[in-house]
Amino acid sequence: MIINALLIAIREIRRNLMRSFLTVIGIVIGVAAVVTMVTLGRGATETVKQQISKMGNNLLILRPGQGWGWGGSPLFSLDDVDAVRDQVPGIASVAPFISNNATVVYQDESRTYDVQGTTENYFNIANWKLSLGRFFTDAELAESAPVCVIGETIRKQLFGEGVDPVGSKIRVKNMTLEVIGVTAVKGQGGFGDDMDDNMMTPYTTIIHRLSGRQGGKAFNQVMISGQQGYPTAHIVADVAALMRERRKITANEEDDFNVFDSQQLAEVISSSTKVMTSLLGAVAGVSLLVGGIGIMNIMLVSVTERTREIGIRLAIGARAREVLLQFLVEAVTLSCIGGVTGIALAYGLCDTLASVVGAPFLFDPKINIIAFAFSAAIGILFGFMPARRAASLDPIDALRHE
Repeated sequence: MIINALLIAIREIRRNLMRSFLTVIGIVIGVAAVVTMVTLGRGATETVKQQISKMGNNLLILRPGQGWGWGGSPLFSLDDVDAVRDQVPGIASVAPFISNNATVVYQDESRTYDVQGTTENYFNIANWKLSLGRFFTDAELAESAPVCVIGETIRKQLFGEGVDPVGSKIRVKNMTLEVIGVTAVKGQGGFGDDMDDNMMTPYTTIIHRLSGRQGGKAFNQVMISGQQGYPTAHIVADVAALMRERRKITANEEDDFNVFDSQQLAEVISSSTKVMTSLLGAVAGVSLLVGGIGIMNIMLVSVTERTREIGIRLAIGARAREVLLQFLVEAVTLSCIGGVTGIALAYGLCDTLASVVGAPFLFDPKINIIAFAFSAAIGILFGFMPARRAASLDPIDALRHE
């Protein structure tokens, strides 16, 4: 019975192709919009996670002041760094960090960069890999050696595309540094900044030769890597408690430092992205309801047009439930055609838009199945009333219909 009803439905759809197309276009748009929004939202969430993960392994950053500007708050000393490493549980590695803007000169090229001083630990904390050369060593740190590791952006800007700069000498203010390594490309970071626009040198080199911050509090960041599986929230709380004690902050005073947790940031951004995706998907889902109303209207018109046909079927012995099934199957068939077409359209849109917005195309069978099932449910919901109206017709009145 269902197969016969399906064949009749397909015949009726083919008989009125243009009307059928206009009927399902709301379903097509609704399904395509929902699938596209959710798929691109998943891609955007994954992009954010990848960009933040580039910053480091379970990375936490201890900074003076509130927010990203220290606003005159005291910097950190080497004793602070040692205290964090030795007294806070769950820490895998710690690296002090000092930065200084300086003009960098190589032959005829002259540009201003942020020269960053740190230790060898930083390269592991921040997931840095090498494309050329090597990292500086603890011995070079102790000697304040005039060496540096540069990023791919600086290599291209100062030395040119494809040039090996290892062993070259560059001028930074009043000192000469030897390039000993080039970091592998990372691209954009979690805040959209260029992570390859970096120049790293031993922090002792900056303190003794460039910044003038001799002894005492010299570091404007402390990079912290948490142990795998250890809750970073506990590390943040312990570091904050330690710093309040060392900086002699009383109970009624606010912190003059902050601890940035990259993992927590990734979770917050991912959660926000998912909420926005859900809201956009819900708005797009309204198109499905509009499409369902369109199907109901057209099916009511179809019942009116085929009243004599229905009367003949009832007169020769067809039961009411068979007539109801026929029109219900026709409505569901229209909805399913719209659902399949919408999914195909969404696939093309996602493939195109993913490359435009720079997010990966993550095909999710679950959302496609849900969208298709919802489109079929729309057909049942909005097709039932026209089908019931057809099944309730009186055969004699239907045969008299002009």
